[in-house]
Amino acid sequence: MSDASPQPQARSQPALVQTCQQSEEINERVEAHARKITLANSAFKVKLEECRLPDGVGEALKWGELIDDMLRKCLADLRLVNIALTTEIAQRRKLEQQLSLSEAQRDVHRQMALHDELTGLPNRVLFNDRLHKAIVQAKRHERSFALMFIDIDAFKTVNDVYGHHMGDKVLQMVACRLHACVRKEDTVARVGGDEFQVLLMEAKDQAAIAKIAKSMIARIADTSDLKDLNAPLKISIGIAISPRDGTTREALCRNADAAMHQAKADGSGYHFLYSTAAENPIPFKDTAQNATLPQTAKTLHLPPHVSE
Repeated sequence: MSDASPQPQARSQPALVQTCQQSEEINERVEAHARKITLANSAFKVKLEECRLPDGVGEALKWGELIDDMLRKCLADLRLVNIALTTEIAQRRKLEQQLSLSEAQRDVHRQMALHDELTGLPNRVLFNDRLHKAIVQAKRHERSFALMFIDIDAFKTVNDVYGHHMGDKVLQMVACRLHACVRKEDTVARVGGDEFQVLLMEAKDQAAIAKIAKSMIARIADTSDLKDLNAPLKISIGIAISPRDGTTREALCRNADAAMHQAKADGSGYHFLYSTAAENPIPFKDTAQNATLPQTAKTLHLPPHVSE
């Protein structure tokens, strides 16, 4: 259901309130006339007892009493209408509250279904949807974009030595710093465990992408915010560029994953990959990339964890 679904009921509420108010006003006027007729009938009865009036007056008095009864019945009916209108307004308000709550619950469920609970980043489902849209737009407008596969090196050792609580902190820190390295139109996702994926829209050239990769490596190497983790962190980044390295999700993901494993194997930090065919990827190495990496990003040596 769209966000606009409750609006027709919301617009009908003022009309119901106005109708109820008008009915109450009519009710008051009818009640006032009924009181006047009752007083008049009482006065006629008193006069009849005091003196003999023409015969037509007695007949008029009977009609007056009949009209008095009819007015009182109408008054009772109006009161029932007012009660019904008031009940209808209360029910509509309750329904609107339920609709609003249901919409809020749907938003929460949608958020949970499409985002990682620990980091708040998009999950694999949402990322794949955005990757599909990026592929469609790139073909339509003849644009390029980059896909990054990112893995935290020796993350299992962090969990084993420092515990899963520290592992969660590391994942949250990595998510935050990766997100800080990209633009608003880009997407950073946690797709499982210590694996992240990044979609860089409208990538200008390989040099610009390499600059972003170096920034990610440098930022994540600094673990000073994690006071209990006395060691730098290292990530490995595999990069595939569309359309050069593929024009389908499967080809791009396969090439980015292969590039990431190459970066992890040679300790280069990040790695580009071309392919002349989807089944035959050919690596491309930026020979200058290692020279600019901080020394702390080269390796991860975790000291023994001493329990207090």
